[in-house]
Order: sequence, then structure tokens, then C-alpha cells
Amino acid sequence: MTNLDGEIRGGRHFMPVRVYYEDTDFSGIVYHANYLRFMERGRTNYLRLLGADHGALFAQMHSEAPGLAFVVRAMQIEFLKPARMDNVLEVVTVPQEVKGASIMLRQRVMRGEETLVEARVRVACVSGGRARPIPKPLRIAMRADQDLAAGSQT
Repeated sequence: MTNLDGEIRGGRHFMPVRVYYEDTDFSGIVYHANYLRFMERGRTNYLRLLGADHGALFAQMHSEAPGLAFVVRAMQIEFLKPARMDNVLEVVTVPQEVKGASIMLRQRVMRGEETLVEARVRVACVSGGRARPIPKPLRIAMRADQDLAAGSQT
């Protein structure tokens, strides 16, 4: 059985996604906004596998920084090829730059070896509308994956 959260290999997070009817538009291809949902799941599951279960992280940090959240600050996205109902896709998430309060991630939605969507996503850690440092254990784990992924470019 496949792990619903995906897996981290070589500093990259891989998560399978099956395309359902509800993900498609009237022409039978994946509606563009649904790729954002797939990538959000990839980012969330990547953090979960690094030990940052969002619920537990928020509870732990509540006293220090009430309302701690990861928010998308910027996204650059290219839609290259369409996916269709019943396709099995893979969302690949790679940390490219880890700073004190933000992360730049590269994400790809793949069908086999074929890249369908590419995105660069800047995610900021905020609380009370202000930037907050990413919890140190999480920052260390992401930097280790960044270094690992950089050493095995594909």
C-alpha cells in the first residue's frame, strides 16, 4: 500500500495523486486551479514527513506565536501539458532556499517522466500578520533536504 503522505527520497518529496472526475473541467482535463490543490497537499505532506504535523506544530507554537501559519507569499507557475481523469500523477516538492522565516520550494506535477506543471513557491511562516522564524528543527531538516537535493540534481 502506498503511503498517503508520499515519501522523501534524495531530499525530494514524492506524492502520488490520482485524477478524479471532480478534478476535471467540461473538456475532461484537470482544471488549472486543482493543480494548486495538488501542490498544497504535496507541501503539507512534505512538512508532515519532516515531523511538522500542522496541528501539533500550531499547538506547540501557540504560546510563543499565536496563530502560527505557513502562507503562500508568491508563486510562479507554468502549465505545460494537461492531465486527464484517471491519470496517476506525482507531485515532487524540493526545497531550494531555506531562510529564517520563508522557504522557496520547486514543485512539479509529473505523469511518469513527463512534466505537466512547474512552480516556484515562496512560503512564509507568519503569526499575527507578521513574519516569524520557522521552527528550528523544521528549518534544519529542510536545509538538509535542500543540500541533498542539490547534490543529486535531476
